[in-house]
Amino acid sequence: MIIRAVLLTVLVVTGIAFIFAWRRAVNIRQAKGRWPSPVQLAIGFVTDFLDTLGIGSFATTTAAYKLFKVVPDERLVGTMIVGHSLPVVAQALIFIAAVKVDPVVLGSLIAVSVLGGWVGAGLSARLPVRPIQITISLGLIAAAVFMTMSQLGVFPAGGTELTLSAGKLGFAIVVNFVLGILLMLGIGNYAPSLIIFSLLGMDPRAAFPIMMGSGALMAMAGGFRFIRAAKFDGKAALGLTLGGIPGVLVAGLIVKSLPLSVLRWMVVGVVIYAATMMLRSAMKRPDSAAPLEQEPVPTFQDK
Repeated sequence: MIIRAVLLTVLVVTGIAFIFAWRRAVNIRQAKGRWPSPVQLAIGFVTDFLDTLGIGSFATTTAAYKLFKVVPDERLVGTMIVGHSLPVVAQALIFIAAVKVDPVVLGSLIAVSVLGGWVGAGLSARLPVRPIQITISLGLIAAAVFMTMSQLGVFPAGGTELTLSAGKLGFAIVVNFVLGILLMLGIGNYAPSLIIFSLLGMDPRAAFPIMMGSGALMAMAGGFRFIRAAKFDGKAALGLTLGGIPGVLVAGLIVKSLPLSVLRWMVVGVVIYAATMMLRSAMKRPDSAAPLEQEPVPTFQDK
């Protein structure tokens, strides 16, 4: 109970610090900013709504951004990390409070994933555009494969455990560290996390507070670095946040579950399309790219 309370407190305090860091970056750059477009807000609502139901948000956000040409590829990862951070905090608060899981397992896995996210954000913020495009493309293809396997019933059903033995926990800690790094490179952690926890015999429901608590703190840890580097689209990120939080609340507190089979197949198709477009962009781009120019970052009050 104490660990759970500490985690909830850390999420709230870190979320407040994240908001102030974002606003401080705006003030330093003296940005005028503009209100996110209806499309950007809608992308935030839909992707975080689906994220709360367990589909994930990175693949769907990337697909939407490529389809509507919202964000340049070099700022795509940073925009998703910064923009989805606070919606995932809302998810984590809901699921950590509602779903029972061993607090030691919960706390240790979240802590190591944050460390991985911090390391990964440093790598992502320094990578040129082409490796980012290729990495995201591979992540999208992996996401499509995982979704297809889930639809075909290939994934393990999982067990009923709410904790892990020492050996299994050690293995899960290593995996979560790697997933934290990969998240900062644009590869979502929900599908691989569900697979790993199911293989380890955990109740799949117990994976949700771990995934979302990890995702929230990883995203904010990485988000601080992307904010400092100004390597994200502020207007689009704000659209994810302002559209995403209501999407989380509707999915988590009102809808809770939906028959998602048809929707998942549609998402698979869209994700494959986005991966193809991203790879085509990477193949057309020269190995080196000009340094990125910093751009204004909208504040939460700019309209």
